[in-house]
Amino acid sequence: MQPFPFRLLPDSAEIVDDRLHIGGCDVLELAAEFGTPLFVYDEQHLRDRCREAVSVFGDGVAYATKAFLCSAMAKLAHEEGMHLDVATGGELHVALSAGVPADRIVLHGNNKSPRELAMAIDAGIGRIVVDSFDELDRLDAVHAQTGASPKVLLRLTPGVKAETHDYIATGQDDSKFGFTVSNGTAATAIERARSSDSVELMGVHAHIGSQVFVVSSFAKAAAVIAEAAAPYDLPEMSVGGGLGVPYVADERAPSITEWGTAVLDACRAAGVTVSVSAEPGRSIAAAAAITLYEVGTVKRIPDVRTYVSVDGGMSDNPRPVLYGSGYEAFLPRAVDADRPEVVTVVGKHCESGDVLVRDAAVPADLAVGDILGTAVTGAYGHSMGSNYNKVLRPPVVFARDGDARLVVRRESFEDLTRLDL
Repeated sequence: MQPFPFRLLPDSAEIVDDRLHIGGCDVLELAAEFGTPLFVYDEQHLRDRCREAVSVFGDGVAYATKAFLCSAMAKLAHEEGMHLDVATGGELHVALSAGVPADRIVLHGNNKSPRELAMAIDAGIGRIVVDSFDELDRLDAVHAQTGASPKVLLRLTPGVKAETHDYIATGQDDSKFGFTVSNGTAATAIERARSSDSVELMGVHAHIGSQVFVVSSFAKAAAVIAEAAAPYDLPEMSVGGGLGVPYVADERAPSITEWGTAVLDACRAAGVTVSVSAEPGRSIAAAAAITLYEVGTVKRIPDVRTYVSVDGGMSDNPRPVLYGSGYEAFLPRAVDADRPEVVTVVGKHCESGDVLVRDAAVPADLAVGDILGTAVTGAYGHSMGSNYNKVLRPPVVFARDGDARLVVRRESFEDLTRLDL
């Protein structure tokens, strides 16, 4: 097998004295200092992707916080000129606590509670993306009590089936999200919102799914919602997010610039003259990070399989279990080494399905005690993590210019009982 595909590592990755460095920091030293499992982010990589998104889409572009959110990430995205897209009251709380102005935040969600809506409106949220008639009813109730009329977008379902896993496809008609264009529901919703005193309708929004590589799918969705909104002369349109990233050697994906250019070209071709925004998340954060583990057990079953067990698993990266997602593995002490042995990297949880990398190519001298890394883990690892089996969630480190700063500490055993009564 060929050496690990270096292009999957964060931008600042380099080999110094045969050891992997990220952000100018020796990752093996980081593992020794902060322990494993450990998320290591290239801070400059995050900043550069935010800047790229702003360069393409302008001031209205929002970082989709569901991909990866902590206080430091919220501050970083805001510092680099992005709005923040949140989907729950919890994400809103983190963004506000990090000092992000409420008018730079967009609230999503297919089932926002009255409490979440009130929280957002009280804070002075920039936009609410309305997802249903029931939500319009709730906003009517808030208006009756407070007189508030928040600025909103309506989420439309364009009937575009993205080429991605069914669980993360959202733009097809059979979706829990949004007002369907094809059956006239979207037009009804737009008419209601335009005539309502409870909201100020600013525009429309669509999101077709996540981990989408085919740019034409975004262009098609943009054309559909542009046509649906055209009769109403609304000033704003959001094409959502969902741009895919490569996780394994044989995958390729458009850059944020390539994606944005194609989407904006499609909007212009459809006659769109209003402000067009987007909500990238995965494409900002995913490739910015690696996860480091320590190998604890190597179990060789002749003529069957070799299992390499590490000290994390589905609690810090549930994507392989949920979606069958693929990853590559490497040894930071020997990133450029040949990888002739194929193993299955598994976690420490009480599940046979607790698999991180099904067929991982690794160096032949991999052994107990080695630090093993997986790349492109900056999105939907930390954010989807859990305490299954009461495993402690890992810390997060931002590395930049030779300095590593802890931005999320490792959980303690005391944290596991902190909420118990």
